[in-house]
Amino acid sequence: MTKFRIEKNRLIRYLYFILGIVSVIMGIIGIFVPVWPTTVFLLIATWFFIRSSEKYYYKLVRNKYFGKLIRNYREFKGIESKTRIKTLVFLWTTLLISMYFINKLWVIILLICVGIGVTWHLFALRTITDEELKELNDDNYISQQN
Repeated sequence: MTKFRIEKNRLIRYLYFILGIVSVIMGIIGIFVPVWPTTVFLLIATWFFIRSSEKYYYKLVRNKYFGKLIRNYREFKGIESKTRIKTLVFLWTTLLISMYFINKLWVIILLICVGIGVTWHLFALRTITDEELKELNDDNYISQQN
């Protein structure tokens, strides 16, 4: 169950809200930039919204695109198998395209290292079971937890 700790100080609450919006924007950028994290920024945004705005917290965790990702990571510290595969295909495709157009060995080595690191992290996350997915996709579960 999420416990909201809305900041009493109006200035700090607005600061948290702005940082939450910025974090969401950074997370969206991470969808398109291979070495830029998405989930981390979305989790940071939820932290800021828990302290500034219940409305925007609920919008984020119930979001069609981000909600399931956030809930999967928060609740189970895991990832769906199909999400892992899609992420790896997109990551390595964009990295290979980047390597093709860049003729500097040190950049290619850096991109390979980033790719290996992200791949390792994705495989280190546990795979969420079908039962857990059904539970997370249940609207009653979202209401109870939030």
